[in-house]
Amino acid sequence: MAQALRPNTVGGLFATDGKSHPLQDTLLAVTLVLGITAFVTSMFHSLHLLSSWTGLVGILTGAYGQWISETTRERFGLILGLGAAAIGFFLGMAHGGLFGGVIS
Repeated sequence: MAQALRPNTVGGLFATDGKSHPLQDTLLAVTLVLGITAFVTSMFHSLHLLSSWTGLVGILTGAYGQWISETTRERFGLILGLGAAAIGFFLGMAHGGLFGGVIS
């Protein structure tokens, strides 16, 4: 009868503790979208403004998400988003930076 004692883990896709975490899940989604955007746009030299700014905002949202995250699944997704955002940010900075070409 061990099956009857197993806790119900329904409550969210990334919540392993059975509780919903709407703020953490939102930060996770925003960080992943910004990280993917920064990473993809960093492959194009002319899109350095977009990649550097989305990377910077992705790093900031991911860092705050890490600070308030409560489960391992949330942290795993945030690390993926943070890594992609950081790569996009650094390549965007190498291609021209946050203000390259806008402020002379």
